[in-house]
Amino acid sequence: MRQIVLDTETTGLSTKHGHRIIEIGCIEMVNRRITGREFHRFLNPERDVDDGAVAVHGITREQLETEPFFRDVADEFLDFVRDAELVIHNAEFDVGFLEHELRLMEHPKPRIADHCLVLDTLSLAREIHPGQRNSLDALCKRYEVDASKRDVHGALIDAELLARAYLAMTGGQSSLMLDDEEPGAGGPSDPNPRVAANAAPAAQTGPHGPATAVIRATDDEAAAHEALLEKIRKSGACVWDFD
Repeated sequence: MRQIVLDTETTGLSTKHGHRIIEIGCIEMVNRRITGREFHRFLNPERDVDDGAVAVHGITREQLETEPFFRDVADEFLDFVRDAELVIHNAEFDVGFLEHELRLMEHPKPRIADHCLVLDTLSLAREIHPGQRNSLDALCKRYEVDASKRDVHGALIDAELLARAYLAMTGGQSSLMLDDEEPGAGGPSDPNPRVAANAAPAAQTGPHGPATAVIRATDDEAAAHEALLEKIRKSGACVWDFD
């Protein structure tokens, strides 16, 4: 399973008011391993950046004057994410901005769902932790993901934090660090349901995704286990033994 953890920074909160993307950050994971491959671009939005947005990410219009336009990097970006599953916190926001940019450049396929799957980690977190705060900051605190190096929001650093929070949230402590194995070497399967939006199938290592390793008990371990059960049976407290 190839996943791309994605975040964007923008000039403001709404495409309806003409706001644009100014930064895209993507981190690749294969079989729940962070591979080290990234896509990261600052973009010239061709408009001013709201003061409120600058307060969040610290990026000004002046800093972006010499950066490429979205239309200049669109093909490279789509090639990077194609047939993957995008992992995004509050996906409606980022996908909405990406599709707005694609429509502005009159791309023949402006729907992100035409290129890849989308998993919304905010929806997933709300299923796992109903009634609790589920912002990225809250998830980092809950799962002990170190966010101390982030002074302001940035697309790439937020994508990295989200990748680690997502892996922890879906039960993969062993998958948090960059792994030296080849990307196709396999890894623990994701135990939680995915929230995916209308798209083509993502690449997988088998018909049901990555295989889960099964480690069976040795004869000595099985004998020791049975001896312990017999001891508990004699005490009358073995409530789960139906033999």
